[in-house]
Amino acid sequence: MQAVPGASIALGDTSRPKRIAIVQSNYIPWKGYFDLIASVDEFILYDDMQYTRRDWRNRNLIKTPQGVQWLTVPVKVKGKFHQTIRSTEIDGDAWAASHWDGLSRNYRRAAHFDEVAALFEPLFLQRSYTHLSVLNRTLIEAVCTYLGIATKITYSWDYKLVEGQTERLADLCAQAGGTEYLSGPAAKGYLNARIFAERSIALTWFDYQDYPEYPQLWSSFTHGVTVMDLLFNCGKDASRYMKHART
Repeated sequence: MQAVPGASIALGDTSRPKRIAIVQSNYIPWKGYFDLIASVDEFILYDDMQYTRRDWRNRNLIKTPQGVQWLTVPVKVKGKFHQTIRSTEIDGDAWAASHWDGLSRNYRRAAHFDEVAALFEPLFLQRSYTHLSVLNRTLIEAVCTYLGIATKITYSWDYKLVEGQTERLADLCAQAGGTEYLSGPAAKGYLNARIFAERSIALTWFDYQDYPEYPQLWSSFTHGVTVMDLLFNCGKDASRYMKHART
C-alpha cells in the first residue's frame, strides 16, 4: 500500500478540553464536511470502515450548464469480500485529467478560478495515486490549507481499534485525548450516548442546516455539491458562507 504520513499515537493533554470528530474520507467533499473539520481539534479519518459503492467515498457533484454532474474516481472492487476504504485501490490514472478537465470547463468563468486552480491543478495532473484514502486525504488537506483550517488530521489506524460500533468511536476519542465527540446528526440513530458518558466524553451533534447561498454559476442555487464549487466562486471569501467563520 502507498505509504502515508501518520501522526504518532499520544494520549494528548487532558488538562484542557479537546474536541474530536471521526468520519470516513470523501472525495472533494461538500462545505459542511470542512465546517466539521474546523470545529474540532483533531479530525480522524475513519478509513478502516467498509468501502461503500455509489457513495461519497469516491465521487462528488459539480455544477454544469446542464445541471449537476458526478465526478467519479474508478476503483477496484473485490466482489462480496470485505473491503475497507483504506484498502481500496484506484483503477488507473486517466480519471485525473478527465476530472480536472470537467472542473476547468465548468468553472473557468468563476471569479476565483485561476487562484484556486494554481493550488489544485498540480494535485490532479502532476501526482499519481494508488489508493483512494490517500487521494481523499491529499485533497481534503489542500482545501483545509486554502481555507486556513489548522485542525490536526489523522487516520484511524494511527490508533488501536476495539470491537463495537460505539465502543470503537469512544475509544478512539479517548486515545486521542478527547473530552468531547462531535458527530453528524445521522449518527443519532445508532450511537449509544452511555458509552461516551462512561468515559467522561461529552457527545454533541453538528448542525448542517441554514447555510447561506453564495454567488454560484449555472441556474438555481445548489448546496449539495463539492466544496470546489464554493472555492472557485468565492475564493478566500469562501469562509463567509461557512459556519466555522460565523461561530
